[in-house]
Amino acid sequence: MPDIPDETPTAEEPPAASSEAAEAVAREDIPENLLERAHERVAAMGDGGTGDGAPATRSTGGNGGNGGGVSRGGTATAVATTSEREERLLAFVKAGSIQQTRAEAEGKVNTWPHLLVIEFAAILTVCAALIIFSALVRAPLLSLADPNSTPNPSKAPWYFSGLQELLTMFHPMVAGVTIPGMGIFLLIVTPYIDKTPSQNPADRKFAISIFTVFLMFWAVLVIIGSFFRAKGFNFTFPWSNGIFFDL
Repeated sequence: MPDIPDETPTAEEPPAASSEAAEAVAREDIPENLLERAHERVAAMGDGGTGDGAPATRSTGGNGGNGGGVSRGGTATAVATTSEREERLLAFVKAGSIQQTRAEAEGKVNTWPHLLVIEFAAILTVCAALIIFSALVRAPLLSLADPNSTPNPSKAPWYFSGLQELLTMFHPMVAGVTIPGMGIFLLIVTPYIDKTPSQNPADRKFAISIFTVFLMFWAVLVIIGSFFRAKGFNFTFPWSNGIFFDL
């Protein structure tokens, strides 16, 4: 009887990666450990279905060597194919869904006691400094008011000197209500116009510009009314005729 050659089934070649799998591998949100495991599995399948390069199928003779063989590679190939499919399935899963994520701690502290204790200590420090200063330094008070003698010029306190300066230029309604009201209203609506949450001055140019213009406008009026007004509230230069202002 002629010998019948053994027909040993060979391991199936690993299926080529589909375009969807290639796109999933190319994505940046796939964990590196899953990519490495996928490459190792593909390399192992290329060696015959096992990681050490050994053939995945083996045949054993039976019934007197009549050439009839029972293949054991089918089970190994099926297991390898199932494992490869699991690896491919994991490649489509985002890292956030299989890894536990926790919110990062933000730099926040409680108002009490961290903030209020500091503010209370600052208030006590300022009050103590004022008490000590007032006890050691005499206030520059003038003599008692004399209704028969009005000082010339009669100037308002420095914080009202700007309004007094406006009264010399405009009608009392304009100088005392319209101009200050427009300035205060503009400062109120500035946070609603400039809604940038950034604390960087380069990103808050509008708000900083509005406040700077308001502050400089008022400072210039106070300086002119305090140091550049002489008798009769006439304009003068302090380095020529002296300072007509009692500090």
